[in-house]
Amino acid sequence: MSKRNVLVFDLDGTLINSAPDLALSLQKLLKSEGRREPDLAEVTAMIGDGAAKLVERGYAATGTALPETDLKEKVVKFLDIYDHNLVVDTHLYPHARETLEKLKTQGWRLVICTNKPIAPTQELMNIFELNEIFEKAVGGDSYPIKKPYADHILFLLQEIGVKADQAIMLGDGVNDVLAAQNASIPSILFTHGYGTDAARALHPDAVVDSFLDLESTLKSFEAIVRHYSAIDEI
Repeated sequence: MSKRNVLVFDLDGTLINSAPDLALSLQKLLKSEGRREPDLAEVTAMIGDGAAKLVERGYAATGTALPETDLKEKVVKFLDIYDHNLVVDTHLYPHARETLEKLKTQGWRLVICTNKPIAPTQELMNIFELNEIFEKAVGGDSYPIKKPYADHILFLLQEIGVKADQAIMLGDGVNDVLAAQNASIPSILFTHGYGTDAARALHPDAVVDSFLDLESTLKSFEAIVRHYSAIDEI
């Protein structure tokens, strides 16, 4: 059995609170076309499946649904607006950096698997100086598939030369828990994110309220790791 020493993190709602700036950008897009501006809570509920789904849901919630033929154009416009509003209010969650740095010194390998497009993902990593902590990040457009499909995680792990039995998935939403289950790896759910209630109903292997709880949760994971190791051996 390989040592489980790779932590696969989601980004939005897990490492960073980006909902305010995603909402701001979607509001600007919809306002430019004379539509209602959904509030933060409404937009937050739309987050989790990538930019295209966010735009699609924004239009559907504010009037006539967007025709499929127009979606690509609107997503490009949204991403351009978002590119200019990446860090108006976006911030790392409390205690994230010091916890991640400590875990890295303990020998954990840290990577990011997000449904967010890779371009803004990389820009945010540069802004928050996460490249010195995470060895690799992949976005929702890095492969032909994305979470909740297992291969979004498995392709990433393959690229860094490890197997699924070395990994744990950490996220805040349904796609994170489902992707972990589909890949037969343990999952940890952060409650400070955007999709907690629905994700909790999927029975993640552990639930944490903040980064202050993460280290102790990982230390108590021995029984869960043994369970998944047994599955791997079947």
